[in-house]
Formats: sequence, C-alpha cells, structure tokens
Amino acid sequence: MTGLTIPRAIWPDSAAEAIALQKQLATQVRLADDFAHIRIIAGVDVAYDIKDNISHAVVVTMRLDQLQPLTIIRAQLPTKFPYIPGLLSFREIPVLLEALAQLPESPDLLMVDGQGVAHPRRLGIAAHLGVLTDIPAIGVAKSLLCGRYQEPGLNKGDHTPLLDRGEVIGTVLRSKDKTNPLFISAGHRISQKTALQLVLQCLIKHRLPEPTRIADKLSKDRPDKEERRLL
Repeated sequence: MTGLTIPRAIWPDSAAEAIALQKQLATQVRLADDFAHIRIIAGVDVAYDIKDNISHAVVVTMRLDQLQPLTIIRAQLPTKFPYIPGLLSFREIPVLLEALAQLPESPDLLMVDGQGVAHPRRLGIAAHLGVLTDIPAIGVAKSLLCGRYQEPGLNKGDHTPLLDRGEVIGTVLRSKDKTNPLFISAGHRISQKTALQLVLQCLIKHRLPEPTRIADKLSKDRPDKEERRLL
C-alpha cells in the first residue's frame, strides 16, 4: 500500500486548455523550504516508445546519505498528449503518477528530469508534479527552456543565476568539470538555494545527480540486466 496520496488530476484536451491550467496551478507553487527533513529522494524520468506510442516511467528512491537505489518502480501508459514545447508535463505526469502510486512510502523529495519554475509560465514538470503531490520537488534539466545567464566557470560546482524578466528562476550549474551545465530550478516547497545545495549533494562523478541519472538510465535500458547491476 502506498504512502503517497495520488490526486485526481485534470487533463486538458488542447494546448489552450493546458496553458490556462498551467497559469492556474502556478499560483499554488511555493518556493520556500517547507519540510522537516530530506531523507528519501525519488528520482523520476520518462522515456517514450514512439513506435507503439507508450510512455515508460521510472521512479528510483534512495537515501540522501547513501545515494544507492532502494526501490525501483516502473509504469507504462499510452501517450495521450502530443509533444508541445512548454507543455511537457501534460505528456509525462500521467505515467509518473502511475509509478509513484506504487511506492511503499512517500518520498521526502522528488528530483525530476526537467524544469521546475524555469519555465515561461513558471510551471515546468517538477513544479507541476510537486503541486499535484504536495511533495517538495526540484527540476534538473539538461537544456535551457527559458531565461538568460552568464556561462559559469569550467570547474565542478561553478554556477550562475538563471534570470527571466528580472526574476531569478534557477541556477546554471557546472556539475562536472568542462561539461555542459545543468539547469537547476526549484519546483515546489523548496527554495532555489536549497535546490542547488541538494543537487550538489547528489553529485558523485557524473554530470547528472544520482537520482535522475539512474532514473534516466533505467528508463531507457532493459530492466532485467540493469536493475540487477544497480541493486
């Protein structure tokens, strides 16, 4: 039985409806630290089978102080919402909620492969998922969606603010020496400062933090071979 209450989400039928819903949900995002502790992190990612029109979600939980997989959950659903830039969450969240519902207990933090509030309407997938589940959430994106920034230094840990319309919407982080930066943004119930600190804590030797790195890898690999190796 899950420790996570999964909401009955509203799913729009058109891009116009989705944008209107994003604007509504964005008013519920809270960018301040609102948690007792962060012990269990859930890394989440989605991959697509374009041929069969199936979305595959992976949720990997791990302790912050160990960064080794505890639980690996998979789910799949037909992909119903089209690919539209800025509306990715409506395409991916249904299958993520299906996976999260299988967790034995609610995690303390969601670390999502995608944007938090670094989004034109301040509701990237991490912010959307955080509001729906009411779990603190961080977006860890591999590419820029909106905003401007100065290039950070070339060493691991160097970072600069991501700005949009005079607002700090995230952090551009060099997560590994001389690699392309990551775009870190708070999603819900967490501050930008703490979001950056937690991502830094989850970096070992790869470009991606361990929760999203392993979720990303598992979402694309055959489960039998890779899960045995990780566990």
